[in-house]
Amino acid sequence: MAEAGSFAEKVKQQADIVRVIGEYVRLRKTGQNFTGLCPFHQEKTPSFSVHPVKQMFYCFGCHEGGDVFKFVMQVERCEFPEAVRTVAEKCGIPIPRATERSPEERRQNQQRAALVEIHREAAAFYGRQLHQSAEGKVAVAYLEDRGLDRESMSRFGLGHAPGSGDALLRHLKPKYPAKILDASGLFSHDQGGRIYDRFRRRIMFPIANESGKVIAFGGRSMGDDMPKYLNSPETPIYSKSNVLYHLDRAKEAIRQNDFVILVEGYMDAIAVARAGFANVVASCGTSLAEPQIKLLGRFTRRIIVNYDADAAGQAAAERSLALLLEKEFDVRVLTLPGGADPDQYLKQYGADAYRKLLASAPSYLDYLIARARQMDRSTAAGKLAAINFLMPYVQRIPNALMRSEWASRISAELRVDEPVLRESMRRAAAERRGNVQPKPELLSPAIAPAERRLIQMLAEPNNIRGRLAREIGANRLHCGLLAEKVFEILIAAAGSNASLDPASVAEGLADSERQMLFEAIFETSAGANWEEAESCLAALRQRTVARELVAELVELQKKIESKLPLDEILKLQARRQELQRKLVGR
Repeated sequence: MAEAGSFAEKVKQQADIVRVIGEYVRLRKTGQNFTGLCPFHQEKTPSFSVHPVKQMFYCFGCHEGGDVFKFVMQVERCEFPEAVRTVAEKCGIPIPRATERSPEERRQNQQRAALVEIHREAAAFYGRQLHQSAEGKVAVAYLEDRGLDRESMSRFGLGHAPGSGDALLRHLKPKYPAKILDASGLFSHDQGGRIYDRFRRRIMFPIANESGKVIAFGGRSMGDDMPKYLNSPETPIYSKSNVLYHLDRAKEAIRQNDFVILVEGYMDAIAVARAGFANVVASCGTSLAEPQIKLLGRFTRRIIVNYDADAAGQAAAERSLALLLEKEFDVRVLTLPGGADPDQYLKQYGADAYRKLLASAPSYLDYLIARARQMDRSTAAGKLAAINFLMPYVQRIPNALMRSEWASRISAELRVDEPVLRESMRRAAAERRGNVQPKPELLSPAIAPAERRLIQMLAEPNNIRGRLAREIGANRLHCGLLAEKVFEILIAAAGSNASLDPASVAEGLADSERQMLFEAIFETSAGANWEEAESCLAALRQRTVARELVAELVELQKKIESKLPLDEILKLQARRQELQRKLVGR
């Protein structure tokens, strides 16, 4: 709140709320007020109003309202002091210098200002070297071969670091003291103490902070120099965990599209942006850190992770997923066909193909389960490894409904008993363990009595076998069961009236599935009749309905958490309560 006599009050008095909000919302004069589509919820008819006399806004749809600071805090997802600064900058109101509490604080402020200026000069120097030096022509040829034209090189501020070893040093040394040069991260020292350029024979990518000021560089080697990519070290103005490459250019597009594309490297980000997807940022070859996730959260809660398909890219994606799940982001994962990175894929297939893949990118749950499927799950040890691969992600999900959906999906995909899996997960969480213990009952192929009896009926020669197979297959009652594959084989055999050879059939089954089949066949049972079969089928129908209810609940929760009008949210919440009552009553 702006206190009397404060700078915030001065800004509020001088700010034009219509002008500020007009940068985010297309406003139209309606009587004495201005109206437009609300930026805080989805709507087709404008219900958002700005009162220029009272300097306030209000939405008659979602009921958000307040002064100019409240609007900026909501749309930028920032705190009050930053909102005051943002409004002041937009309105051209000079921001007073912060009161320096001590000589040390004054020294630090002066150092940071000097480091920002050094990086501005270094970026200009590298840019000139790219286009004006003989070495730079080689770098330009390389970039053109990668598909970049001169306009793109200029747009993204690309440059070239000469190979002489002291070109930048000679340029900056007359202007800055040695202490500032040392603190900049642009130089290194040899064993004798001699200072030299940190970046040599490299294509230079300037790394800017959110406000667009260059604070660091990434350099791509032109020859055999290692590493292939070399980044600036941590400095007083640069911390890699607080910066995302291209965010300064991407933030408006992220806000407008309400999702961000996360890639690994500089060239990937540039390629995606040039293809028309301005809402892209790069983590520069590492997994996301918590400050970077908090930074993204100011602009959107929806993210598509498009890291490289190699082992390093998958590992970085999975580390990022763990933190994103914990912060309740809506996450999707795009792995491009053929193991291509975004730059390669866009060159070969173009923007339209990439857009379609973005639209169909699977959720984080589908991606991780697909990864777990790649493990050998034919043995108990393999199943346990797959479960424990998924466990850290499950435990990070704050939403209980989503955790429940994961448990159902994991039990179906890995063919383990769901109640036992849930109990194992509960114990692991209570004991603060990131894995479940290898208890026999968890990994044994235990199936419900109804399933076992239906297997017996399908495996035995009887007069209801064909009808039973048609009923199960037509309604897909076996889908998602532990014995799904066993049922598929028995249904196929019954449909062709073929006699069943258990030993032959078992060759196509995993060990756990073979165990289910043999134990059911060897168990003593009474003759089959349709009345008993119908009772068993009813149990399968109950389970199918319960699974569908859980899936619908998950989708409802996603819609409730999205930007919808209040009346729509209330309807969805009522539907959710109805489904929950049905699920509990089953």
